[in-house]
Amino acid sequence: MSSTPMRRTLWRWARPLSGAAILAALVAFVGTGPFVTAYRVADGWSLAGAAAITLLTTVCCAVRWSVVTRCLGVGVPLREAVPAYYRSQFLNTVLPGGLLGDVHRAVRHGREGGAVGRSVLAVACERTAGQGVQLLLTAAALLLLPSPLRSAMPTLAGALLTVALVVVLVARTVPGVSGALRAGTRRVAAADLRVLGRPAWTVIVLASVVAVAGHVAVFLIAARTAGSTASTVRLLPLALLVLLAAGVPTNIAGWGPREGMAAWVFSSAGLSAAQGLATAALYGVLVFAASLPGAVVLAAAAGPRRGARNGGAAAPPSPVPAAGDLEGARRG
Repeated sequence: MSSTPMRRTLWRWARPLSGAAILAALVAFVGTGPFVTAYRVADGWSLAGAAAITLLTTVCCAVRWSVVTRCLGVGVPLREAVPAYYRSQFLNTVLPGGLLGDVHRAVRHGREGGAVGRSVLAVACERTAGQGVQLLLTAAALLLLPSPLRSAMPTLAGALLTVALVVVLVARTVPGVSGALRAGTRRVAAADLRVLGRPAWTVIVLASVVAVAGHVAVFLIAARTAGSTASTVRLLPLALLVLLAAGVPTNIAGWGPREGMAAWVFSSAGLSAAQGLATAALYGVLVFAASLPGAVVLAAAAGPRRGARNGGAAAPPSPVPAAGDLEGARRG
């Protein structure tokens, strides 16, 4: 076996296995109680609140994506961007890595418009913009808000650097991003990113800020529902750190790094690791429930193809690509 296929195989297995290892370690040290608590305390109010906030964050993310695609000449109208973004979020919550929904969104739109390279670039740009804004907001919260984590800032800086290195490693080693696609993306970016003028960047940044605020609000709902009595000011930097970890593409349908970070930062802040784990687990439940409209969109898109197979020629399928086909940037 040549080195490239072997590296692809190892990477495909390493990501879910690392997420599983984190969960196994948490169960060994904290127990299964926090997971049971997360499913037991989820109620109609928390689910409804998460669904309403997720609608707002999804619209903001869809606006960001629509603006970027329009600037790059592969425009997606907002009425199409919102359901497509819901679909990608749902796939991210049920498939390993937390990225394949974005891959599907990029490839599907690219195939429909005949410009896969630009569509991939658009998704990569809008997700990177979201993560950049989230990183800046996290840094500002850690520096400005009173938090017991200030004494752990060197460790946190190392953790954030590790996250950045993981993202760079993904961009360099994941099959489909390396080689010709990466070179093509650089070529398109050099030619086209200049069209993202000040008005576009203003909308992108504002939409990203609102989206991050929405994700934090859902996390705070999870924390309160799980029984946390800590102040919002105390929970805010913890939430931002957990959300950063949630984007590390070494998870199992979103689970793994998010729970590990939550257990650690809650413990470091003088709260219990079990409380942090229960909050992160409940957050995962709320996010999954709030993304279920994406399952409806996915099923609706599959319906005409089933009808075509029964009564005539089937429409070209638009499957979720395998993990090795392509991966874009990562929850902003």
